[in-house]
Amino acid sequence: MNIELHHGDHVFDLLAGEWDALVQQSMTNTPFQRLAYQRAWWQHCHPDTGSLHTVTIREADGRHPDGRLTAIACFYNIDGVLYFNGCTQETDYLDLIVAEEKAAAAWTAVLDCLASPGFPEWQAMDLCNIPAASITRQILPQEAARRGFLHEESVHEVCPIIPLNTTFAGYLEGIDSKQRRELQRKLRRAEAAGATLHLVSPDEDVTQAVDDFLDLLQKSTFEKRDWLTDGRRALFHDVARGAHRDGYLQLLFMEVDGRKAATLFNFDYDNHIWVYNSGLDPANFSSLSLGVVITAKAIEYAAEHGRATFDFLRGNETYKYRFGAQDTTIYRQQISKQ
Repeated sequence: MNIELHHGDHVFDLLAGEWDALVQQSMTNTPFQRLAYQRAWWQHCHPDTGSLHTVTIREADGRHPDGRLTAIACFYNIDGVLYFNGCTQETDYLDLIVAEEKAAAAWTAVLDCLASPGFPEWQAMDLCNIPAASITRQILPQEAARRGFLHEESVHEVCPIIPLNTTFAGYLEGIDSKQRRELQRKLRRAEAAGATLHLVSPDEDVTQAVDDFLDLLQKSTFEKRDWLTDGRRALFHDVARGAHRDGYLQLLFMEVDGRKAATLFNFDYDNHIWVYNSGLDPANFSSLSLGVVITAKAIEYAAEHGRATFDFLRGNETYKYRFGAQDTTIYRQQISKQ
């Protein structure tokens, strides 16, 4: 096992040819572990005083001169506290990037590296957005106890999801009857008004499409308008370009009379749909409930294309449960030196 410590963002270029292949084999394989997202978040959204430090692990392999990359642990350090790169507002799932069967040995090696003289001084770790099923939740308490550290786990937030193992008609039959009738009524009304769904295709100008999405996002609510900083705008553009290039961007618009009125910025990744953000122009076509309609259309796409889940990501907003979503939980792991 070869353990290396990298300081700074050059690590994204250094590992560009290997990063995503490892993510696809990892225990938490989501769009937020991908290189495009990790690089863009650090470039545009990281705290001003943070410093980036990445631990990589390689194992001997005759096909790879330097060894095969088996783990990536990407942290930033602020005032002696370590956080996962991406934590927390813009990101929904985070974890050590490693296959589950190698996770225990990798976490041990990572923590050994964090205790080495070459790593900047730290007193605590605050790791957010770890999925409930991640074996990290079992490993870190054991490692903390073995090292004499304090450990605390808490629920960070919920991520409501819709399990999909049926057709769209089957999905509709499974939700509350009142909600089903209301949804069908809104779909019929939108169709009668000429509303159409547009999915940004691989050959379209993704830069213009993201600009159109951001225009609708900031019109949605005052909260979204204020949330949409220049850094987050740049994050959307960079992540969209990477996802568009690699074939997992699902950018949807509802259009009426040639005008874009509602939008979803999703990832169609690893047999799941991940709903990252949305936008709506409340001043136009409000009577058509196009925010509801475009979500229903996205669920229909997911069901008819055999996707396993439709993941609304973080937040317990009421509308998610009207679509039949069920809570899953993400956790926060805190470790401190005594």
